[in-house]
Amino acid sequence: MTKHIDIASFENLALEARDSGVWIVTLNRPTKRNALDIATIEELVRFFSDAQQAGVRAVVLAGAGDHFCAGLDLVEHHKADRSPAEFWQVCLRWHEAFNKMEYSGVPIIAALHGAVVGGGLELASAAHIRVMDQSAYFGLPEGQRGLFTGGGATIRVTDLIGKARTIDMMLTGRIYKDTEAVEVGLAQYLVTGSSFERALELAERAAENLPLSNFAICSAVSHNRNMSAMDAAYAEACVAGVVNTQPDARARLAAFADKSGARIRPDT
Repeated sequence: MTKHIDIASFENLALEARDSGVWIVTLNRPTKRNALDIATIEELVRFFSDAQQAGVRAVVLAGAGDHFCAGLDLVEHHKADRSPAEFWQVCLRWHEAFNKMEYSGVPIIAALHGAVVGGGLELASAAHIRVMDQSAYFGLPEGQRGLFTGGGATIRVTDLIGKARTIDMMLTGRIYKDTEAVEVGLAQYLVTGSSFERALELAERAAENLPLSNFAICSAVSHNRNMSAMDAAYAEACVAGVVNTQPDARARLAAFADKSGARIRPDT
């Protein structure tokens, strides 16, 4: 079943579809440093629930203005004065959005600049590839604000950088930026120019892959990380059995066999 994404129905996300199948998804609350309110979270759930079935081949996730995302909308949170049970449900919607991203099977490349902090880092960590420019900085300031992470930092950020570094960031407000952020695993690319342009380049490249291959890469790897080694090995074999025999791959395999296809070399 094919889904249709109604671009005009989104208010906090600016959407742009390109002919290549790459979609640009931009957090569009620049005056709030793209802080995540519940309305934005609901739009993320809606878009990424439909993306794969709508034929989205890859996504560039960006932020309007000077910052990618400054995290939870603390003004909304303060004014709402939620009960523990109410905020529990808010956190579950955050997890729903970020799980939809990580497991949707559509490659998501985050273009990071300015603040990537708190919930903004949790959002970025749900992407499959992160590209940062020299203005980007990463933090988990919840400890200083009397808060605790609720959108997956203890899961995804810890998976990226390890338990000790995550605890350090939460306890002390430590900030990572520049090459150190790449070295610890918060981003895979650091560019001197536009993180968006590099992210778009990577998204266009990923969009050229067969959708079933991308679906497997962007879902099975994460699922396998949740399994025992024996179960993951079995699941990997099952996925490979389906993906590696797909009819659409035969032309690519034939091009490799007759040496007419692009060669994989270190300078390409």
